[in-house]
Amino acid sequence: MKALLTSLFVAGFAVAGFSSCAKVKVEPIEVKPIEINVNVRVTVEKELDNFFGDLDAKEQKIAN
Repeated sequence: MKALLTSLFVAGFAVAGFSSCAKVKVEPIEVKPIEINVNVRVTVEKELDNFFGDLDAKEQKIAN
């Protein structure tokens, strides 16, 4: 019985010793810039200004 406990004790230390030698390789994380396109909003805003500007010009022609 004493021999069995001794062998289990030695086996436990052996497993613990082998697991502490594990190596882990971690790849670096690459961070890239994000591009955001805002041209759509500006274009729509300009088109609305042009649309209402044309209506204002027609209104002035009718008033004269």
